[in-house]
Amino acid sequence: MASTVRGQGPSRQPGPWHPAPPPQAAPPRGRPTGPSHAVPSGPPRGAPPVPVLPAPTRFRAKAVLAAIWLGAAAVIWLWWKDTTGIHGLGDWLTNAGRILGLLSGYGVVVLVALMARLPPLERGVGTDRLARWHAMGGRYVIWLISGHALLIIWGYAVTANVNVVSETATLLTRYSDVLMATVAWFLLIGVGIVSMRAARRRLRYETWYYLHFYTYLAVALAFSHQFADGASFVSSLAARFWWSALYGTVAGLVLWFRVVAPLHAFFRHGFVVSGVRDEAPGVVSIYIQGSRLRELSAEPGQFFRWRFLTREMWWQSHPYSLSAAPSDDTMRITVKDLGDHSGALRRLRPGTRVMAEGPYGAFTPDTAGRNILLLAGGVGITPLRAMFATLQGKVTLVYRASSERDIVFRDEIDAIARARGATVHYVVGSRAELGADPLSADVLRRLVPGLHRQDVYVCGPSGMTEAAVAALTEAGVSRRRIRYESFEF
Repeated sequence: MASTVRGQGPSRQPGPWHPAPPPQAAPPRGRPTGPSHAVPSGPPRGAPPVPVLPAPTRFRAKAVLAAIWLGAAAVIWLWWKDTTGIHGLGDWLTNAGRILGLLSGYGVVVLVALMARLPPLERGVGTDRLARWHAMGGRYVIWLISGHALLIIWGYAVTANVNVVSETATLLTRYSDVLMATVAWFLLIGVGIVSMRAARRRLRYETWYYLHFYTYLAVALAFSHQFADGASFVSSLAARFWWSALYGTVAGLVLWFRVVAPLHAFFRHGFVVSGVRDEAPGVVSIYIQGSRLRELSAEPGQFFRWRFLTREMWWQSHPYSLSAAPSDDTMRITVKDLGDHSGALRRLRPGTRVMAEGPYGAFTPDTAGRNILLLAGGVGITPLRAMFATLQGKVTLVYRASSERDIVFRDEIDAIARARGATVHYVVGSRAELGADPLSADVLRRLVPGLHRQDVYVCGPSGMTEAAVAALTEAGVSRRRIRYESFEF
């Protein structure tokens, strides 16, 4: 059943359920022939059943946080083990600086590990939550490093009975690797500044993304300083070994999952663009073909980081969600034109090679047999469209769009709703037409009877997502029943 809340005209007749109508398939290799917007057909009828793969390993958020805090406790124990006594103000200040230095050295490694794209973390904790932890932890680490530097200078100055300016000059010129560590400190402060929300809004995604690579340079510059000047490492071979093992393990994970694994997937699966299709004004679907795609264990709601190997785009990697459940040889993403990269996707030609990192994200359905509400805003329909076709149980989809022409996948959504007996509500119109809060608690209660008993998945622009989560909470939906993903960096 489909309904339109304050719609602007009749709906179109629903088309086929399958997301990829079969005009003409593009050749998988070589120069493309035929129409540039050809779309591949699905798997042939009578294809052998796909083998069931083991469920991917997932790390839960509480377990990850417990491990992080346990590591922090071990770092404090490392300081305690090598501290025989504290005497006088200078000693107190210096040891406070030592603790902050050890914690900041540990914290930097944790920040890198959170963004290393480890599949158990990405699938269990979720990319959104990992990014929030990374952003919050980054602020703490910068304060820890700043406190370490200032307390060490102050403590040394008090002990030597000199002023802090003189002691600063002494540390920079006479202590091994302190100058490199100072450069690392300023690099991290710079990365922190460009990560602030006000700065992010003024930066292109690519600029923001590549500036973050300076974090790796900062870590490399500061590492030798810890061994050259850190009291906990100077006289302890065991401490140096385990600290090196920590850094080496995280570096190896980053190299494997951000470089080796994508290259392996590229050669094993042979990803190529097979078609480009207009879905709505400024919205296109990209069809990617490959072999043995079931091995990726991609789930509806997840995303990949896509690198299209054209002359203009090979150096850019962007996250886009799957907009349909993948088959053994085809995946589909759907993208709205929001900038240089997304706008250029319309010009992709069949046969273009693709690198795909993933799948990532924990925005996946695990509520089979329950009452489920999917709440989409704009192009946020993309992961929810994939879920809508695969979820079991009683499913309601509420789709918010500014106008009829902005609705993506309406034919597919209506066909899926009819085939499975699901309910669809299109909330269409501007705020002037619908009111200041088109998805208020009262509106949602009216559209979805028994709202407080629903498991809810929300996806859309950040402002819409925040407002929808607040409205759902006001309507009596428990926060543990609400899962959401927003589009921002």
